[in-house]
Amino acid sequence: MAKRNNDILNLQDVLKEFVTENKLETGLDKVQVREAWIKLMGNGINNYTTNIQLKRDTLYIQLSSSALREELSYGKEKIINLINEELGKNIVNKIVLR
Repeated sequence: MAKRNNDILNLQDVLKEFVTENKLETGLDKVQVREAWIKLMGNGINNYTTNIQLKRDTLYIQLSSSALREELSYGKEKIINLINEELGKNIVNKIVLR
């Protein structure tokens, strides 16, 4: 029979260890980046956003409005900084608007 570990552990630490051991960081990062985009951009931009994908350190955003795509292309660096600041770590280094 397995021995029971009677140490009191913080749930946050246990979850971090679980995520690290099972190599789930990349999947969680993809979800967190998508949520950060939706939160930071608001309804006006989200209505024209058709797809959000994170591949490695590049965020691919598909937009249905070419005018909005052009407008957002001027502020790519600011968007990158806002998303990384929201997540608390440097995940996105480049944005591609389609």
